[in-house]
Amino acid sequence: MEYTVSYLLVLFLIGAIGSILSGMVGIGGSVIKYPMLLYIPPLLGFVAFTAQEVAAISAVQVFFSTLAALVVFKKGGYVSFRLVGYMGTAIVIGSFIGGYGSKFLADETINFVYAILASIAAILMFFPKPKGSEEVSAEQLAFNRLYAVVLSFIVGVASGIVGAAGAFIIVPIMLVILKVPTRIAIGSSVAITFISSIGATVGKIMGGHMLLVPSIVMVIASLLAAPIGAKLSQKINTKVLEYILLVLIVATVIKIWYEMLT
Repeated sequence: MEYTVSYLLVLFLIGAIGSILSGMVGIGGSVIKYPMLLYIPPLLGFVAFTAQEVAAISAVQVFFSTLAALVVFKKGGYVSFRLVGYMGTAIVIGSFIGGYGSKFLADETINFVYAILASIAAILMFFPKPKGSEEVSAEQLAFNRLYAVVLSFIVGVASGIVGAAGAFIIVPIMLVILKVPTRIAIGSSVAITFISSIGATVGKIMGGHMLLVPSIVMVIASLLAAPIGAKLSQKINTKVLEYILLVLIVATVIKIWYEMLT
């Protein structure tokens, strides 16, 4: 496939916009960039990517965008490595189990489980957040380790079954159930997403669906834009960040239910 300068520019803008948003609210970005990559190029008259190609490009892009954003959040002191250790380990184990177990489940069952889980995440965002928690540092953070492990394991299993990232579900769990401050939840979620993206990236590369040129363009966009989103996240009011996250989660839930029901 030949790529014109205008086509590469479109891909770069998709990667940059998605990476800024994902860096701001602590999600991997595939929720944003997957539909953009799938629908925008053909809408503008360019050759469309297949769903497998989009998934592969998104996987490698998420790996680099979360890595770039993680560097910024770590420097700002907004990553709780204890929280990441508990939740990251559980979600990776769960995703492996879910990925393997998916072959024993019907497609309708898989989609329904994920739709319910995503809907719960959206509902959680409407719950009041604990007051005064924003003053707690990442080192001082206290959380219920049992809840952290069990809930992230469940998210991992569901995400592994569906083959999608669960970061947009993890953040509401951190905010409402574990009572983690917004900025630490976002920074720690970026770290967890980075860990979980390693397996997906390796799998997509080995699967042979990776397109070199679009992937390189998206990675460059991610490395430049994700740190911008992470820096903005540290300056924007936490309520604004929560509203942005809410909009993205609700939009994702609507998309999941629409695709399932139609």
